[in-house]
Amino acid sequence: MKKKNSKFITFCPVCSSPTNVDYKPFCSRRCADKDLLKWLNGEYYIPGSEILDLDDNDGDGSIEN
Repeated sequence: MKKKNSKFITFCPVCSSPTNVDYKPFCSRRCADKDLLKWLNGEYYIPGSEILDLDDNDGDGSIEN
């Protein structure tokens, strides 16, 4: 039994164009850079609870035991 050569077409998450192997999962460097810029500007984030700084309770930089 032979397997069929099936190609899956994936689409760019930024502009919905077919992806390019060189920039996968994006279609171009422009879309990859646009996505990176969204991460750097805080438009994308991983939800979670606020991180408390347990080492610096009073904010002066000193550690008290």
